[in-house]
Amino acid sequence: MEVYPYHVFVCEQRKPEGLPCCSARGSAAVIEALRREVAVRGLTEKVLVTACGSIGLCERGPNMVVYPEGVWYSGVQPEDVPEIVASHFEEGVPVRRLLNADPSALQEEVRINRSRYLQSLRAKEAAGLLPDDLQQTIRAFQDSRVILTAVELDAFAAVGGGATAEDAAARMHSDPRATEMLLNALVALGLLEKRNQQFRCLPVAERHFTAGPHDARGAVGHMVSLWRTWSNLTDAVRTGTAAGHQEMAERGGDWTTTFIAAMHQNATERAPHVVAAVGAAGVRRMLDVGGGSGAYSIAFAGAAPALAADILDLPTVLPIAQGHIDAAGLSSRIHLRSGDLRRDDLGSGYDLVFVSAICHMLGPDENRDLLRRCYAATAPGGRIVIQDFLLEPDRTAPKFAVLFALNMLVGTAAGNSYTEAEYASWLEETGYGEIKRVRLPGPSNLVVARRA
Repeated sequence: MEVYPYHVFVCEQRKPEGLPCCSARGSAAVIEALRREVAVRGLTEKVLVTACGSIGLCERGPNMVVYPEGVWYSGVQPEDVPEIVASHFEEGVPVRRLLNADPSALQEEVRINRSRYLQSLRAKEAAGLLPDDLQQTIRAFQDSRVILTAVELDAFAAVGGGATAEDAAARMHSDPRATEMLLNALVALGLLEKRNQQFRCLPVAERHFTAGPHDARGAVGHMVSLWRTWSNLTDAVRTGTAAGHQEMAERGGDWTTTFIAAMHQNATERAPHVVAAVGAAGVRRMLDVGGGSGAYSIAFAGAAPALAADILDLPTVLPIAQGHIDAAGLSSRIHLRSGDLRRDDLGSGYDLVFVSAICHMLGPDENRDLLRRCYAATAPGGRIVIQDFLLEPDRTAPKFAVLFALNMLVGTAAGNSYTEAEYASWLEETGYGEIKRVRLPGPSNLVVARRA
């Protein structure tokens, strides 16, 4: 069965530095160019482009194979792509200058490279060396720290469309020598390019780390805070709780701003999925417990013209939420209430009580107490919706939720990730019924229950 007339496989295997491989020779740029050219020429129903593992011609990369003919191309560069697409995919004529035409020679070269690779693996195993992927995971903090430091120093804005290290250092108020080292590392990470001692932001860095509609610097700033708390993981595991923990109300304005920015970025992306899964029909009053930036209340209010929402959060958060509400033109239907979700009365008569990314900050007894007050705030027949990262019963998956449990260990007094069964148990104890889990795209799911 032929689904696509042409199926293109492009090698994107990564190997340790110093070893020849297609990714080191620029296969990612070739894949991007292929997909763009195929789309521009209206061939997306005719040509499927797939990144794959090693093809076996490591010294010749970037390599690609086109089926159904089984045509092998080597040394492909982004500038070759328009010719390949026009000649091969539109006219049916392969580009001869890029062909590997001798099958027996190709097979022998693949056999030799495969043999070398297996010998290398056996040698590493005999020497007791760490596997490459594990070594890369252990050292991954270095890449992260480079990007976080660049965001802290606003290096991408300093470089902009072009600057020397000295120019950027003057704008960043940093040391020129150290700045050049940092910028070189950003080039190695694929965020900047360097030509004739001039650095320039590549598109992904310009889009997300300079001023504009997709600026993520505020949200990434929260990762800088997490870096500091995660450095205390060893002590937290020894003692069982975060070292020097501060409640959110006690933290400075800078922390609050970056934290809410990070939460707003995530919530804005997820809110349409949540609203679609929960539904807003029949909801006239909504309580958003610890509603942060107000992104979910804004989404629900946008979906139901008769819906009015109350957001309960700390005084330090409310001005940020008000800015987003005003920008959405919903200040007449979304109201802010200063309060502490750990202890304050939550009101009553709400058709929908929404608790997003809150329960993981609290211990089990605190969650039981919170859900009792949520029950009191829920109108008869109304619903509670909890959004959070749910662990599987053995608590070892999914990976995001497992790691997030450690994030709560280093950042809170008693927080954790919890299982679906734990949420169901707390809700049943409180008096809710019709408890169900709703799976959403991404790392978090919903637990929905109704008050009789």
